[in-house]
Amino acid sequence: MPTAFNQRTRIIVPCYNERRRLPMDRFLAYAGTHADVGFIFVDDGSTDGTGQVLADMQAHLPGQIVVLALNRNRGKAEAVRQGMNAALPDAPEWIGFWDADLATPLAAVDDMLTLIAERKADMVLGARVKLMGCTIVRSALRHYFGRIYATFASTVLDLPVYDTQCGAKLFRVTDRLKAVFALPFIVNWTFDVEILARFRILAGANWTAWSQQAVVELPLAEWIDQAGSKVGFCAAWQAPVELVRIAATLHCPSKASGYRQRLMDSLLSRG
Repeated sequence: MPTAFNQRTRIIVPCYNERRRLPMDRFLAYAGTHADVGFIFVDDGSTDGTGQVLADMQAHLPGQIVVLALNRNRGKAEAVRQGMNAALPDAPEWIGFWDADLATPLAAVDDMLTLIAERKADMVLGARVKLMGCTIVRSALRHYFGRIYATFASTVLDLPVYDTQCGAKLFRVTDRLKAVFALPFIVNWTFDVEILARFRILAGANWTAWSQQAVVELPLAEWIDQAGSKVGFCAAWQAPVELVRIAATLHCPSKASGYRQRLMDSLLSRG
């Protein structure tokens, strides 16, 4: 991986066969006017020429764009985790991840940075809420499936979260965050829920009080579903199964003890 950079904010962008969908010009335009924001693009074993597109982007802005190439496809969860751990040693103040197709425009990064600082929160989650004055474009099927899934996820997490699966999230860099991303995830499509589950474990008995201050959802001004999304039938089938696995790590003693201990050990090692 190329020499690290020193922006206060890092955005991880997982990419798998995104050559036709990656809006290179929009990334470069945003980075060119936001010198304090750096990007790590994680090429998750792409086979369609995505690597060359990313190399071209890096050549345009080598001080802000880094490419991390994985030798095989590991899935979105692991690609994000690898990108996070690549960025953390340079001690950024804020770190997040963003979908490569820019269904959420990069202008929302600015909104999240403002909100997380104002609220002194630990994380801001993008929320696709169809409100007057907002442009939220997605199929009715995906919307209603998402609402059902979010309801169950909210119950599992004991958190009134509206949208767990939006691919735009920003975090304050803390020891807890480092512990959350230290271990591989047990799920792939719904790792966003597992992130929250890990924070829940680390917060312990203080979870409710902590989450009310630390977790903020930002209704997005714009989110437009992009053609060619890899979240299709496979994800719809796997999501409930993965949610059951996450629920077991939180609520089933025989399944949860080892998982909790590894997570706590990761946190203690950073103390």
